[in-house]
Amino acid sequence: MNDTPATAPSERLAGFAALLREHGLTVGVAEQQAMLQAAVRFGPLQERSLQAAWRAIACHSHREWKLWPDVYERFWHPDKLRGGVKVSGQTRASHNLRQSVQALHDRMNEQQDTASQPGAQPTSTHTAGDMPAVSHNEQDAASSRAQGGASRTEALHQRDGQMWMPQELSALQSLARQITAKLQPRNTRRWRVALRGPRLDLRQTLRRSVGWGGELMQPAWKVKRQEPPRLFILADVSRSMESHAALFLRVARAFALEAQARVFVFHTRLAEVTPLMQRDTPVIQEKVNAVTAGFGGGTRIAASLQDFTRHEARVQLNRGSRVWVFSDGFDTDEPDRLAAALQALRARGARITWFHPTLQIPAAAALQRARGSIERFVPLASLADLAAARAVLQ
Repeated sequence: MNDTPATAPSERLAGFAALLREHGLTVGVAEQQAMLQAAVRFGPLQERSLQAAWRAIACHSHREWKLWPDVYERFWHPDKLRGGVKVSGQTRASHNLRQSVQALHDRMNEQQDTASQPGAQPTSTHTAGDMPAVSHNEQDAASSRAQGGASRTEALHQRDGQMWMPQELSALQSLARQITAKLQPRNTRRWRVALRGPRLDLRQTLRRSVGWGGELMQPAWKVKRQEPPRLFILADVSRSMESHAALFLRVARAFALEAQARVFVFHTRLAEVTPLMQRDTPVIQEKVNAVTAGFGGGTRIAASLQDFTRHEARVQLNRGSRVWVFSDGFDTDEPDRLAAALQALRARGARITWFHPTLQIPAAAALQRARGSIERFVPLASLADLAAARAVLQ
């Protein structure tokens, strides 16, 4: 089993037990103690015998017995998983991953015009304008990050393509819950009954007076009904965002669960993945990997935003809607087209927040021309950045 000298066996076992509970297995204190005793008895060199003992301790049903091998491999041997991102950064898609990716691509192809776009580049290479104008050293560094190079960032703050542990997912979900609670609700034209309010509900007051012989002893009041703002998240999964797409989709999924956000992904086309994000199943990591592994190539942010405004969310967009764009801002469309797309989105009453993976606001020409339509820019390269953004996201 993969174990580092800096990590105590009991701590690794506690993390494994937490993962088992996350998948529905009943592993309490007694089971953990028995598993620890088995580990002391067999030792790490007899992994097959140790795994059999742990399986007998933790599994209490046929379903749990069948689920065990997958959970065990995910925790102790994540490098052996099919479809996982290895140290080299190259993604090997399994049959299930290919099916997931193909289904998403089929949906996106149905929405794309059959006419070819002028100046389009092959998706296997970076398109013009998809990468910022940087030096060769900076490009090599960015390529190293995209290809799974070593990093000094703590695992909790950068999970590029790797499997997240339950405690990390819980921290992310807690952040999403706190930010969702701060989103300011909007007043509607409808009213609801309340104990105190600015308007008297005459109909309810008369009904209550029947029990008092016609005396108005229990007045009913009305207040404006408030609704939480609709949240839309658009995540860039193009080639230049390869090393950040996994984090962005994890964040998007957290808000899809907490705030019922609608989630879209885009590169050269736009596709909604909200049903994919809202499913809380043991194989959700493979689904997220499928999204990040199957896309790439250039970025058409302006065209994707126009499709979003005119078709995908045309009915639901209204005053106070929140639109969060996760992207580095490098667009292959004409620079002025992004500004026009964002202005059309603002005209529908939406408030736009742009999340970028860099410390500074990206210097893309299209994004610089469109800054007037964006309410705020928020850096998002780690969970620490999301925690720091709690004060401004409202």
